[in-house]
Amino acid sequence: MPAAALKPKPTQSTAKRPVLLDLPYAPVEKRPLPPGRPREWYITHNRRLKAMRLAIALLDSGVYMPGQARNETIRSAAQLIGVHPPSDTTCHMVRALMRYSR
Repeated sequence: MPAAALKPKPTQSTAKRPVLLDLPYAPVEKRPLPPGRPREWYITHNRRLKAMRLAIALLDSGVYMPGQARNETIRSAAQLIGVHPPSDTTCHMVRALMRYSR
């Protein structure tokens, strides 16, 4: 068999065109959190999960830089994916996730 026949076919990249946000948003199946932790741990854990979901939604909608993600932008993304409006602390966390993912 010739070597050219063994080469894998190149795939098309989506990096050059915008990726649309898939709607409707379907959350991942929830599992119970481990018992016996302090209440602050649960609050922080849920805040991080929410910030991660919002950062992903913003990246999918074309907001790539933390400077573009103002509180109003983050809150409108939260409304779009169907989660409660985030606090200022969660908005700050979203921008931090976007900043450090580069």
